Amino acid sequence: MTEPITDHGMRGPAGREAIAPPVAERRPRRGALALPASIVVSFLAASGAPTPLYATYAGRWHFSPITTTVVFGVYAIAVLLALLVLGRLSDHVGRRPVLLAALAVQTVATVVLATAGGVDALLAGRLLQGISTGGALGALGAAMLDVHPRRGAITNAATPGMGTGAGVLLSGLLVQYAPAPTHLVYLVLIGTFVLQGVGVVLMPETVTRRPGGRAALVPELAVPPGLRGPVLAAAPILFAVWALAGFYGSLGPALARQLSGSTSVVVGGLGFFLLAVVGSLATVALDRTPPRTVMLFGITMLAVASTGILIAVELSSTAGFFAGTFVAGIGFGAGFQGGIRTVVPLAAPHERAGVLSVLYVICYCGMGVPSVAAGVLVVHGGGLIGTARDYALFILALAATALAGLLSTSRSYRK
Repeated sequence: MTEPITDHGMRGPAGREAIAPPVAERRPRRGALALPASIVVSFLAASGAPTPLYATYAGRWHFSPITTTVVFGVYAIAVLLALLVLGRLSDHVGRRPVLLAALAVQTVATVVLATAGGVDALLAGRLLQGISTGGALGALGAAMLDVHPRRGAITNAATPGMGTGAGVLLSGLLVQYAPAPTHLVYLVLIGTFVLQGVGVVLMPETVTRRPGGRAALVPELAVPPGLRGPVLAAAPILFAVWALAGFYGSLGPALARQLSGSTSVVVGGLGFFLLAVVGSLATVALDRTPPRTVMLFGITMLAVASTGILIAVELSSTAGFFAGTFVAGIGFGAGFQGGIRTVVPLAAPHERAGVLSVLYVICYCGMGVPSVAAGVLVVHGGGLIGTARDYALFILALAATALAGLLSTSRSYRK
């Protein structure tokens, strides 16, 4: 029988002793969360940096919207594969070796993108970015939980949005107003990765090496028995909110420009930036609210935002689109934070990277699969506006599914 969870994310008594509240276990070392959090931000900033450049690349290399979504999808697929193969590795070999390797690969990927001369190089750079990010996410999230379970869980939920939003906005501003638009943002990121590599060399290791590193490379989506119920409760909302992020990453820039009549790459990236920043602020603001309540709130905001976007698209309203985006950001932050906090504080130290990798697999499936399908529909279906309308309806359906799943799993906890 699945062990019940309280609203504070504690494992209930079912033959096992309940875990003490994380805040009572230890006080976080000053600044200890800063380095892994900054690496999450920089990696996801790097993943968002090409978004405002896709129109520039398409104009230079003459490719269609399908190619744009394929480039987007290649990154998501690479992240998924790396999560499956490398996600549990740091639980065996330590956090530092995995992070140093990931920073090295991320630097190479950024060099490839900075010197790209065609679609092949763009695809290669995105593939390497995905491998590096997927290989690092589990280790980074686990490192933050090693420092402090509760604050680490909040930081895990807040940093992805901060990173993605920062990357899109920084890239858009540099493309619009700075020289060398297809080079400068990547050079800034390379310098950041080098500095973070020095930080990782100096950081203390939080995991004792243990056998099984080679076996951990065998792809496996394994969830410890005591966490299966919480993962089932969190999975639908995690998929839904990251499908929303996929909408803003793939269709959002073109939709914002078409609705506003602007050709500015800053306007194109503003929707994704607004979604990410509002999501991160919502994550922090709701950190003391019980996880189940946060997930219910996130589902509600997701439904409201999807309805608002539908209306904005029908009315061709720029103000309505960005208002809906603001609400969507609240739903994204609440849903993601509630899902993460439902699961990760319950994981034992040697399970943390693997459990986080499973959750990120769910997230990136939600982001990647619908986005690629949307790119095909833009070209071969109802065009941009029709596809945006269908995508919003799809998000509404996901919100309803997430609500049904949450209510169903909540009933199972009470049995």
